[in-house]
Amino acid sequence: MLSNYLKTAWKNLRSNKVYFAINTVGLAVGIAACLLIFLLIQYETSFDNFHKNGERIYRVVSAVKTSEGMNYSKASAFPVADALRSEYPQLKHVARIYEREGKQITLPNDKAEVPPKKFKENVFFAEPEFFDIFNFPFLEGNSKTALSAPNSVVLTQETANKYFGDWQIAMGKFIKYDNGQLCKVTGILKNIPANTDFPLQAVFSFKSVSGQEDVLTDWAGLDGSLNTFLVLPENIPVQQFDNDLKDFVKKYTPVEYANQGYVLQPLSSMHYESEFGIYGRTTFSKELITALSLIGLFLLIIACINFVNLATAQSVSRSKEVGIRKVLGSSKNQLVIQFLSETFIITLLSILMAIVFAFLALPLLNQLLQTPLEIRPTFSLMVFLFTMLIVVTLLSGCYPAIVLSGFNPITALKNKFTSHTASGLSVRKVLVVFQFATAQLLIIGTLIVVSQMDFFQNAFMGFDKEAVITVPMPHDTARASKMDALKMELLQQSGIKNVSFSAFSPIDKAGWDDEFKFENAVKKSGFRTEFKWADADYFKTYGIQFIAGMPYREADTVNGFVVNEMMVKKLGFRNPEDIIGKKINFWDGRMVASVVGVVKDFNGNSLKKERTPIVLGSYQLVYRLINIKIQPQRMKETLEAIEKIWNRAHPDFIFEYQFLDDKIASFYQQENQLSQLYKIFAGIAIFISCLGLYGFVSFMVVHRTKEVGIRKILGASAGNIIYLISKEFTLLIGVAFLIAAPIAYYLMHRWLQNFAYRINIGVGIFLSTILISEIVAWLTVGYQALKAALVNPVKSLKRE
Repeated sequence: MLSNYLKTAWKNLRSNKVYFAINTVGLAVGIAACLLIFLLIQYETSFDNFHKNGERIYRVVSAVKTSEGMNYSKASAFPVADALRSEYPQLKHVARIYEREGKQITLPNDKAEVPPKKFKENVFFAEPEFFDIFNFPFLEGNSKTALSAPNSVVLTQETANKYFGDWQIAMGKFIKYDNGQLCKVTGILKNIPANTDFPLQAVFSFKSVSGQEDVLTDWAGLDGSLNTFLVLPENIPVQQFDNDLKDFVKKYTPVEYANQGYVLQPLSSMHYESEFGIYGRTTFSKELITALSLIGLFLLIIACINFVNLATAQSVSRSKEVGIRKVLGSSKNQLVIQFLSETFIITLLSILMAIVFAFLALPLLNQLLQTPLEIRPTFSLMVFLFTMLIVVTLLSGCYPAIVLSGFNPITALKNKFTSHTASGLSVRKVLVVFQFATAQLLIIGTLIVVSQMDFFQNAFMGFDKEAVITVPMPHDTARASKMDALKMELLQQSGIKNVSFSAFSPIDKAGWDDEFKFENAVKKSGFRTEFKWADADYFKTYGIQFIAGMPYREADTVNGFVVNEMMVKKLGFRNPEDIIGKKINFWDGRMVASVVGVVKDFNGNSLKKERTPIVLGSYQLVYRLINIKIQPQRMKETLEAIEKIWNRAHPDFIFEYQFLDDKIASFYQQENQLSQLYKIFAGIAIFISCLGLYGFVSFMVVHRTKEVGIRKILGASAGNIIYLISKEFTLLIGVAFLIAAPIAYYLMHRWLQNFAYRINIGVGIFLSTILISEIVAWLTVGYQALKAALVNPVKSLKRE
């Protein structure tokens, strides 16, 4: 019986090839979009869920109380882990991991004539317990002892292949860290999966940390590169341990840092909470997952609506078939099954076509999002596709099947079914409105996201970012002695305007911030200020403007502070001149100097965040960047000259640079990626909606054939007929816009609140949306309307 239904369905579909093709392609495009969104969400929700004790793994994160509220970050103080082991022996596993960015790895070479291989890496220092907490499998070496000794290192399989050609010969070999420590390879990790927030390549023993001995016992300093993890026993509730941490902080943290606290963050939420941050990438919020899921759902629904519109548009041509089947004894249930069988075949073919579409689109999506998505026959994918087959068949097929099977056989044989036509027409109007409302919602959202991205890229940040490169400096002992000579040689190049040394560029999140004492105050400021250590030429290099005072004198250590306008306002001064000469005391007298200048506010990070109080001072010991302002007209030869000068000054270190505007663009990478995604989804929604509109107009043209014939006999022109057919869908698109516009405004207004600096949603965006919708719709129905207008009225009136 079932095979008979399917054979009959296939025969009917083959006899209506245009209807079959349009329906199949429309559904396939919608399902392909859903499949890609499913793969993306499945990937983003799989991060670090492969660890054995994942539900009991927590990160100890800082929660600092400020005058503006709580300030959260992933940072912790270095001594926290040791103190936790001492205070809570029931914690079986506690471990620290510490990231160091842009470090040079050199392979020692006995042959003087052959230059050693050099690599730049983001490396980690970790305690042995780290591999007890996290299940990163070892190919060679013992996970419990590989990092127990100083100057030992564990490499991933990929990294070992890169260094030595074959990871199987890497054990026992030596590598040099930052041209200093010689470290022995004591373990090889299986390549780290993409779905982890620990981008491990080279992991050194935590006992190898050098140059930071003073911070290893510092309870006040919070380092954003240091993370502390623990496995919480099942018999200890998280809330209880968070409360215990309050007493823990009181016991160990100095009184003046009583506002610093710690809480536990579950590993399962680490990938989604941007306020804390993760290593190596941006977080992917749960709100974003919800938004993408809803977009996928709406695309599927409008694809199903498109099917309904086209299927019911065929009701006129299939009315006699229905009548004959009923006269010959077919029941309504049999007809419903017959039409659902047709829908099933179309849906099955659409899913197969969607897999092909998704497979072809996946490389482009991976390139856009920098993800490793792939289509593999996994259980979850099979369940998704099977669910899609059933749901789409029912969503798309039920209404047309009920409508077509409900025709009165006599009325159907005469092609007269006014009641069904009227009710069907009103339902189709609602469906078309829903389709275009969804499409317009996506268009408005896309236009706003694109406008916000343009604002980010072009907004003035308070400093000159054009044609400035930053070059990381080595951390060897000879660095300081070479700085002056290196600066003089660079300035002799005609293509270089200015050179300065600093710890950070203007938009680097320094990671150095703290409270301070102002003048002779006993208490601290109650708010934190960010440090930007730099030489006196920093202001000239970046075009940072003074509004009071002057730059500090060139010196190796602090001899004066320059502050920004925000700092002046936070301290309660109205006139910037009034702060000149006032003393700022950091770290209880360890760094004290007077304010010598005030500069205009500039953004010390991305435009997503508010400007913060900033203090600048000279502190040569921590300089790690060379900031070079280049003449744009002589870019290529100037960069080549800089590299030659660098190789003479630092022959043992790799030369690398980054344009500042490229770094600024990287702040908005995720938003730019989403903007491209929204453009694609909006285009898909418009395409599917146009197919639905095509079905609606097809039905309307067939339904009004005689009316068109009569109007033409009475003198109506082709233009009149086109207007008659088009005005109704134009009105429907207007109704859809009235629904979509307020919803889009509300949702996008909320999205914009995530950014401290944002655009205003103007009327132009909404006018552009309705204009785009109407033009696309007119182009879609133009052919059908023109075809109806040119039909011979005699033929129209002969229709029975």
